[in-house]
Amino acid sequence: MALWRVHVELEDRPGRLGELATAVGRSGGNILSLHVVGEPADDGSVTDELLVKVPEGIEPASMVAAVEQAGIPCTLLVRADATELADTATTALALARMVAADPGSAPQAVATLLRARIVEPGGRARGHVHTLRVGTAQVHLGRSWPFTATELSRAAALLELAAQLSLTGAPAQPVGRVDPILVLVDGSEVRVRSATPTDLPLVAALHARCSPETRSARFLSASPRLDPDELDTLVGAPHTAFAAGAQRTILALTTDGGSAVGMVNVERTTAAAASFAVVVEDAWQERGLGTALVRRAAEVAAEQGGEELVATTHTQNMRVVKLLRRAGLRPTAGISGGMLHVRAALSPIVTRVG
Repeated sequence: MALWRVHVELEDRPGRLGELATAVGRSGGNILSLHVVGEPADDGSVTDELLVKVPEGIEPASMVAAVEQAGIPCTLLVRADATELADTATTALALARMVAADPGSAPQAVATLLRARIVEPGGRARGHVHTLRVGTAQVHLGRSWPFTATELSRAAALLELAAQLSLTGAPAQPVGRVDPILVLVDGSEVRVRSATPTDLPLVAALHARCSPETRSARFLSASPRLDPDELDTLVGAPHTAFAAGAQRTILALTTDGGSAVGMVNVERTTAAAASFAVVVEDAWQERGLGTALVRRAAEVAAEQGGEELVATTHTQNMRVVKLLRRAGLRPTAGISGGMLHVRAALSPIVTRVG
């Protein structure tokens, strides 16, 4: 499957959105998200941005042709990646929080919001470049498709927040340790950090976005909602001592911090053993993230004197065995009570993502 960003000019009349969805569906595509990025034209039409999943073997041009045959102009078709599946409102709030904590982060926050890159003054840039003013400085942003007035107004709101904080002289809130960036095998990036109780919404949203198969492999249930007590346990406050029964949770988040895309839970079951369970959002699988999270689980257990990792899952879920092997461990597995029980002695962990 490949993700594509598509811009269409959609008339404001009943049934038009349904016609768009039908045209995309007939071509084999699946609309994952849709939001307005352009202001209304004289005829009332607006620019809508779609994120469309297109199966391998289907040319995206055929999808565009199907949309245009329905009388809907298509003005943009560019590749996208899974980082763009993050909820736009959640991302905007996360970036506003980042700017409130550190007004100096405004240029990078705006670039993230607009899915653009910061261009050095005087440097050669491909595509479209727009200049925004941040205080007395200018920031040049570039990307491969045009900026719309709607997007720029959203960016202006972030810049205004930074400017107001600078004028009032409000001290920046302590940001703390910067979350480490993990580069995955396809070049995409995530931030990795320990979970806290404030991450409840992120974990609940991650669980809900996963497919029934992914949820079942992790939680032995395909239910789209976690029990409140279970959710509290998953993101409870870190224990100062990793004693028996204590649990730690490591999250992988999009670089803006707006969405959790993976999680590993490590629980000390005995003095020598720690159980683990990992889940990665479907769109982020096959990139090495699960392997990296298992390595982190092994590090957490080993740092506290653990001697082995253990896991219990469905008998058909052999992926956990593969993850342990890719993490540099040598697992053994057996079936008991209708479940697959996996064990792996801890050894020096390879730090490469793969």
